[in-house]
Amino acid sequence: MKFSESLKKNPDFQHVYRKGTSCANRYFVMYTLENGTEGNRIGISVSKKVGNSVIRHRVKRLVREAYRLQEEMFVRGLDIVVIARVTAKKISYWETESALLHLGGLQNILKSAEDCNKESNEHSKSDKRNGNIKC
Repeated sequence: MKFSESLKKNPDFQHVYRKGTSCANRYFVMYTLENGTEGNRIGISVSKKVGNSVIRHRVKRLVREAYRLQEEMFVRGLDIVVIARVTAKKISYWETESALLHLGGLQNILKSAEDCNKESNEHSKSDKRNGNIKC
């Protein structure tokens, strides 16, 4: 993840739960809180109610990958905690991505399309200057 780190400590999760705002959909609950830094920190929580360890880790990997691929769409400077609901047990990647973007829209933490295009143009210009041309 280019702009993000992981939330790992229980006090960090508790701080986001207490002070942050939450939104939910069928598969996930998302808590967000401004952290005052340049990047985001994301934490993913999957309860034993969702399933055994194989299923829980699969859900975590899906959420992490969906966030990583859509990371540039999210505003920076946030702590984000995603909690999987039991219905996320049999979720596909596309449903995961859609659910995360839906919650991002509800939380108003998604950048507008113009901001994303502007940012990607800036990155591509710097890549060309550094000799890293991306197609």
